[in-house]
Amino acid sequence: MGEFSKLAGADGFEFAVYRAAPSGARKGGVVVIQEIFGIDEHIRRDVDRWASLGYEAIAPSLYDRREPGFTAGHDPAGLTAGVTHARATPLDQALADIAAVRDALAGAGKVFVVGYCYGGSLTWLSACQLEGFAAASSYYGSMVQANADKTPKCPTIVHLGRKDAGIPADDVKAAVQAHNPDVAVYIYEDAGHGFNNEDPERLNQASADLARQRTLDMFAGA
Repeated sequence: MGEFSKLAGADGFEFAVYRAAPSGARKGGVVVIQEIFGIDEHIRRDVDRWASLGYEAIAPSLYDRREPGFTAGHDPAGLTAGVTHARATPLDQALADIAAVRDALAGAGKVFVVGYCYGGSLTWLSACQLEGFAAASSYYGSMVQANADKTPKCPTIVHLGRKDAGIPADDVKAAVQAHNPDVAVYIYEDAGHGFNNEDPERLNQASADLARQRTLDMFAGA
């Protein structure tokens, strides 16, 4: 099981991170980027899961400058609060904090990045704008299509749910591959938005397992 600690960003601000040590042989480090709901139980379990697979995993709390320790439920109020924080958090600030986590993991070997929802968008932007990642796996990020003309600096894959009402999977795939034909974009036919999240209303276990295996295979080959 992981635990919370603090990490200083480039601006000197100390934000919370949830960090878990790897089990067994160390395979590298993974920056795990949150959904809009903060470092909630689902993201903490995801960090723990990556650690169980041999990676030192760290999830930064990206809203701490606005509301330290923020988490929200998967209800209308939580959705509104999370979206408000995400929109009010400058992208450059979020990317700088992600870079600080990358640097903190540098001693773990190769460093990878994975993110979900809000974090899926930031994973795509991290892959395109930050140096030093060995590979990136972006899950259902709403900003991927608008930034599809950017080119990842590392091997990158994208995961989308066919039943995601807010993200047009075919349009995102077409946009990404028009500019980056080597980027694999996987569409999971039975899955909606948040299919990796363990909330029973969002989880699609078969799709989550397949997406993670594809991610693990890419990480192993990077």
